[in-house]
Amino acid sequence: MISPSDNVLVAFSGGTCSRVALQFIHEMQTKAQKNFDASRDRALPVFGVGVAFIDEKTCSAVSSGYLDRAIEEMKLIVSDLAPPVKQFHVVPTETIYSPEAGAKDRLNELINAVSDITGKEDLLEHFRMLSLQKIAIEHGYTKVLLGTCTSRIACHVLEATVKGRGYSLAADIQYVDARWKIPVVLPLRDCPIHELNMLCNLDSLMTVEVFNGTRAGINGLISSFVKLLQEENPSRESTIMRTAGKLTPFHFNRMPEDNDYNGQVASRRRQKKYNLKTKDALLIESFCPICNSPLKVSNFETSSNFDNGKTSPNGIGAACCASCQFQVLPKDPSSLENFISLLPPSMVSQAEDGVRLSQRQLREQIEDCLLSDNEDGT
Repeated sequence: MISPSDNVLVAFSGGTCSRVALQFIHEMQTKAQKNFDASRDRALPVFGVGVAFIDEKTCSAVSSGYLDRAIEEMKLIVSDLAPPVKQFHVVPTETIYSPEAGAKDRLNELINAVSDITGKEDLLEHFRMLSLQKIAIEHGYTKVLLGTCTSRIACHVLEATVKGRGYSLAADIQYVDARWKIPVVLPLRDCPIHELNMLCNLDSLMTVEVFNGTRAGINGLISSFVKLLQEENPSRESTIMRTAGKLTPFHFNRMPEDNDYNGQVASRRRQKKYNLKTKDALLIESFCPICNSPLKVSNFETSSNFDNGKTSPNGIGAACCASCQFQVLPKDPSSLENFISLLPPSMVSQAEDGVRLSQRQLREQIEDCLLSDNEDGT
């Protein structure tokens, strides 16, 4: 998942999972640095590592004083790691609007426009990923590393099932997710939370809990349910994840091939092991502009409200997955128009690209039935 030429951005929340992920990549980098120093030809460079914390105080009830102290503790954790030095980024969520005046107020208004608690949590999670992607693009990172563990994936499997996201479920639980501009990797996918807690205790790894509030809505119910299952049988989380792991991954669940021979070999091995589609079998995917979930082309509504490359609010609503239409988008047409106007430009452009893609694919499917310009229709 990590090659010598990479520059990896670690998503760091201060909690157990992200702390272990940071330690994991740090030890890999330290070993690579020692090998580099000991080698004569210096053929393999040492990959870079950066750390990012997404400041969500605009969307949460955490006090500024408490958050400032937590950030200082995180900076201390990162700076205490042995060289090579790792840059620490602290970026507020509202930066997804770029340097735009009133971005904080616009973000608050957008979040408050979502009445469903579950939809609000899901939207904030997507904004978190957009923020990480923005940091990675602006600072030249080639991969984003998340500390998502087995326990979190087990909850996500049931959450996605209940929300009607079964088609897109396989996309979220693989080691690699390259549907984003900067690919995302999950090295702790097979590690349950109790093992990570034990590792932090044994190795005295300092953690900082910041946004650790109780989840609400469907997400909260599922978390409580999985916790109860785990207490009854300690292997339940792993069983849920292994069962979901039998789903066929998407083509973007493999790392894009580069000129690195070792990377290509590893990619082919993963492709064979996890039954990934070959290049010849790749299909262009459409994605939900709200949550970025892959959509079935057959279920993707092509909006008739499309003119000069722009979509109407109804068109963007039709481009969303069923879960976002039900839990995130307002039902009232006037409220929907206001909601769409508050979205970050990147999400609106993605919806427009999705509509263009759907129209092109539809035309290709019916091309044989269309009359050419020189036919009179008789």
